[in-house]
Amino acid sequence: MPLERIVSPLPGPRSIFADAGTPYAAAAIVAFLFAASGPVAIILSVGARGGLSESDIASWIFAAFCLNSVISLAFTLAYRQPLVFLWSIPGAVLVGPALGHLAFAEVVGAFLVTGVLMLLLGLSGWVRRAMEAVPMPIVMAMVAGVFLRFGVDLVLAFRDELWIALPMTGAFVLLTVLPGVSRVLPPLIGALIAGALAVGVLGAFKPPAGALFALAAPNLYVPQFSWPAMVELVVPLAIMVLAVQNAQGVAILASNGHQAPVNAITAACGVGSIVTGLFGAVSTCLTGPVSAVLSSTGERHRQYTGALLFCLLAVAFGALAPFFTRLLLATPPAFIATLAGLAMLRVLQTAFAASFGGRFSFGALISLLVTVANVPILHIGAPFWGLVFGLAVAWLLERGRA
Repeated sequence: MPLERIVSPLPGPRSIFADAGTPYAAAAIVAFLFAASGPVAIILSVGARGGLSESDIASWIFAAFCLNSVISLAFTLAYRQPLVFLWSIPGAVLVGPALGHLAFAEVVGAFLVTGVLMLLLGLSGWVRRAMEAVPMPIVMAMVAGVFLRFGVDLVLAFRDELWIALPMTGAFVLLTVLPGVSRVLPPLIGALIAGALAVGVLGAFKPPAGALFALAAPNLYVPQFSWPAMVELVVPLAIMVLAVQNAQGVAILASNGHQAPVNAITAACGVGSIVTGLFGAVSTCLTGPVSAVLSSTGERHRQYTGALLFCLLAVAFGALAPFFTRLLLATPPAFIATLAGLAMLRVLQTAFAASFGGRFSFGALISLLVTVANVPILHIGAPFWGLVFGLAVAWLLERGRA
């Protein structure tokens, strides 16, 4: 099997403590605060829009943080790099429209099949060849179409709850233009704090009846395998993980001097997607933003210690998933919409730039329009057809262009 060899011997407790330090702990805390804010708001937004129960959402968050952190711990120690696995944010957004016409058990079945596909690609070493077969502008146009409604919801939040959306966005903008401050207080965290204060001042926090605090009691789902779910979700989810998320994470690590084990990472995403999918979580991926934070501080050979601390924090957060789910669901919808929208702005910008900055721009436009229209064909959702029609147009009209 073409899996990359691990670094031996594995670091023991004494080596880990010797390599640890304040910069790596600080990076871990900043990365964790990012992962536990905007990305979680996206899960809540997708779940609420898709009709998932509080228990379903809490189980998703538990698996996304706790179970993926186990994989992250193992890989970080095995390769002595900050290799952190969480969940695919584009994949989560992709699932949202599918929940409108598919049962959650069918979506879970698609998670498992996606995991098997990625595991086979990782074990075979065909990852790069498979990704090169799909033009990136077409993929990113589909991503832009899927993400666009989060940007629209951000604008609508100003109409619905001005005095929540305005201070959150103001804090985000202020911290973004002050890079020195944003290294200590990330813009998304500033937006979350400003929003929490606004919700408190307005008396808009509406906690559910009963106890607010609770520990995780994850659901184990029986998957249902249906052709509409397989066709709509499996290939797009695999592309989201491998071409969008993992490619970004590997590129970030490479820019900071790490040689990430691509085949092993792909296989790990496959195993993680199968295991976490049984608990309702979307496909596992190598993180991009978290990797950027963890791999940009201090000495390269010591950065793995920040990833280890991040994983411990993520496990604790996942164990308290029901508490955080109830806490956030008790806030007004505009709070979640604003936080999720702000988290998506840079991703949307990158997606549009990648779609229309070079070749296949006409095929990318068709992919974007079909995806945004969100009209299922043959009970299969629009993102899949966005890829199909975008690729067809690119092949017919743009294949010979430089």
